[in-house]
Amino acid sequence: MFPLGFLFGLGFDTATEVALLGISANQAAQGLPIWSILLFPALFTAGMSLIDTTDGILMLGAYGWAYVKPIRKLYYNMTITLVSVLVAVIIGGIEALNIIGNQLQLKSPFWDFISQLSDNFGTIGYLIIAIFVLSWLLSTIIYKVNKYDQLEVTSATTVKHRKNRH
Repeated sequence: MFPLGFLFGLGFDTATEVALLGISANQAAQGLPIWSILLFPALFTAGMSLIDTTDGILMLGAYGWAYVKPIRKLYYNMTITLVSVLVAVIIGGIEALNIIGNQLQLKSPFWDFISQLSDNFGTIGYLIIAIFVLSWLLSTIIYKVNKYDQLEVTSATTVKHRKNRH
């Protein structure tokens, strides 16, 4: 999980924080008052608080649903893990390809596309949110169509105990 977490970190917070520090330093060098420079971190904090609060509320609902039945918990964990890994690999892959393209000064339509993707991570963020929402909808449809709520979940101890009685 560490390499996936590392790639995921390269794509989101780290790039945003470095860009924010760069903008602040550039503005300070041009003589912008300190109170104006502090506006950037305040806006960043407000945006992160909004997104984290929204995420927390959504996750509370999702976990509340998932923990009602053990099969739901298993299904939810598998779905969210798969989508998280895919997003982390995509974001990490874009970052890695962009670094390779820049360092080797590669020029082609493919490398131009990768560079544009890397320069527009804000737009990619919206795409990632859409991926999570679509995966949640698709997962819900699959869950209901396959009637997973009707599956009986038994533990190995229960099965062993039943065999011993017969």
